[in-house]
Amino acid sequence: MDKEMQNSSLRIEHGPEGSAGGGISKYLDDDGRQKRTGTWITASAHIITAVIGSGVLSLAWAIAQLGWVVGPLVLVVFSFITFFTSTLLADSYRSPDPVTGNRNYTYMDAVRAHLGGRKVQLCGLAQYVNLIGITIGYTITASISMVAVRRSNCFHKHGHAVKCQTSNNPYMIIFACIQIMLSQIPNFHRLSWLSILAAVMSFAYASIGLGLSLAKVIGGAHARTSLTGVTVGVDVSAEQKVWRTFQALGDIAFAYAYSTVLIEIQASQLCSIFSKLLELSLNTSSTILDTRYCI
Repeated sequence: MDKEMQNSSLRIEHGPEGSAGGGISKYLDDDGRQKRTGTWITASAHIITAVIGSGVLSLAWAIAQLGWVVGPLVLVVFSFITFFTSTLLADSYRSPDPVTGNRNYTYMDAVRAHLGGRKVQLCGLAQYVNLIGITIGYTITASISMVAVRRSNCFHKHGHAVKCQTSNNPYMIIFACIQIMLSQIPNFHRLSWLSILAAVMSFAYASIGLGLSLAKVIGGAHARTSLTGVTVGVDVSAEQKVWRTFQALGDIAFAYAYSTVLIEIQASQLCSIFSKLLELSLNTSSTILDTRYCI
């Protein structure tokens, strides 16, 4: 009896042809899960949505610190690093064989399959620390953005002579409470329209920033720029220059980070040649992101 159950399990895990007579393969993949429907287009959209987050808001400041020579060069370098490491990660989706091996559905599963031991615990710790840091970062960014809107309305109503000081703390609490409420939604990962909305919103506020910059240039306002970034002794001190340079490098690196969700994106793909399909998605998304960031 146990042997029959084992053989049945193997047919579902490694080959849908064994269950074709019952019509299971029409609705299930080779691992027994629901048939995947993702394409390289949806993968590219998810990657772009994951990358164009709050990190894009600080890119203009980062380029201003590094200058017109180092700034775009750093963008290209981090783009290449992200693309290269992502292709390596794509090959880790199945193990031990990249085509016929068992699937790794999460980043943690890939680490467990290829490294194992204490490295899995270290990976889990790193992921949770990263998640906490991102959560704090988005909470602060959201509160700063809401305060900026509140101050802008105050200036329009009372004039720039008024200080219009507003505390960030109430807006942090409001944003955190909204996040806690939304996190209670069951099957949150099945809200496909949410990814579309996130992509539209990401492009929207990036376009708003671009539009404001163009409006300022067209209006005749000219901000002093430099090939080497902010000038020591004029704009900042030597210590501030070093600190801002490292901060700018961190902001640009943060703008390209999506490794923690790449495996999940790959797990949604329909094609059997997963690494090749994802490489096409990476090429497409990297080209779009680099163009968008440089603009």
